[in-house]
Amino acid sequence: MFSNIPSGSEIFTSDKPFAFQRGGCLPSLQLAYETFGQPNADCSNVVLLFTGLSPAAHVTSSSKDPSPGWWESIVGIGRPIDTNHWHVVCVNSLGSCKGSTGPASINPATDKPWRLDFPELTIEDIASSTNLLLEHLGIKNIAVVVGPSMGGMTALAWLKQNPGRASHLLAISTAAAAEPYAIAIRSLQREIICEDPHWQNGAYTEARWPQNGMRLARKIGMVSYRSSEEWRGRFGRDNQVRYPATAWGMNFAIESYLQASAERFIGQFDPASYIGLSRAMDWFDITRDPSKLCHSTDLPDTARVASALAGTELKSACIIGVQSDLLFPLHQQQQLADAFEACHSRVEFHAPSSLQGHDSFLVDFDNFGPIISQYFRNLDC
Repeated sequence: MFSNIPSGSEIFTSDKPFAFQRGGCLPSLQLAYETFGQPNADCSNVVLLFTGLSPAAHVTSSSKDPSPGWWESIVGIGRPIDTNHWHVVCVNSLGSCKGSTGPASINPATDKPWRLDFPELTIEDIASSTNLLLEHLGIKNIAVVVGPSMGGMTALAWLKQNPGRASHLLAISTAAAAEPYAIAIRSLQREIICEDPHWQNGAYTEARWPQNGMRLARKIGMVSYRSSEEWRGRFGRDNQVRYPATAWGMNFAIESYLQASAERFIGQFDPASYIGLSRAMDWFDITRDPSKLCHSTDLPDTARVASALAGTELKSACIIGVQSDLLFPLHQQQQLADAFEACHSRVEFHAPSSLQGHDSFLVDFDNFGPIISQYFRNLDC
């Protein structure tokens, strides 16, 4: 079985059947999570952190796992989300392959990985499964829900499902619904994976892994995660010497950068998990009626987004986006800010001048750090 679980992650297991929004059921499930900092006496300092598509629950280093986490410069002692003050709970998404139950997990009925037999996943499923973990931890209310990218979608879904349970929201480079450009990119990534001869309609093995499909899908992802402005200044038309040149490519530094990034990713993520989470992002629309399986054919307007979020009862929301983001363009974060204002929440909207596109929140700490730090310092928790 594919396994890429950080050494510091804890595993929560629920033996209760879990039903999926679009049909299907798991007889039991497990969620990988990590906690940082200590809860205060009444657990009023809890930060619930949802991740993007590929990260594990290891958001920052700890005594259990001293390796750097995926948001090391933001979460930790003395950092913008200061774990001397906040108790951070980071959850690996249902459907992932980094400790939580997903397509790479063993189906107890067949003793083989679920692969394509895994129920069709939605962002709402990821959000609702988290409540099983919170109940296990004895946490009822959340001070701050935090979510970047796909994690922001999960945060919105969780807030809608749990009205009044959270006081504040930090949402970064996310949206109320997937737009056509992002759907097109993810659709192309999935198609490329499924066209790999080793995919075998989901029956691939570790010995015959769809490496080429995953490599090309990751390259497409990297192109959509960053911006042409960043690459112009970072790579220009520099030559590369890391890989042998071919008649069709691998002459420029940007080509070797994409290749190296893709090679690092190939063995780190299960293909069926990638496809399931990717599709869940496409389905997401916070304005959709969860009782109906069909998706909305209209892009959500601000009024409908505000109506969908009206019951959240947030005291405040901090929404951050960047102009260079291709996958989640800035107008989507502006829409969220406007919607929460219509819900009478105190709203901060920030658009730092970052060139790193959708990945800005992962790398541009000079811009993101001060905004997040100031927001958390001002919270009445």
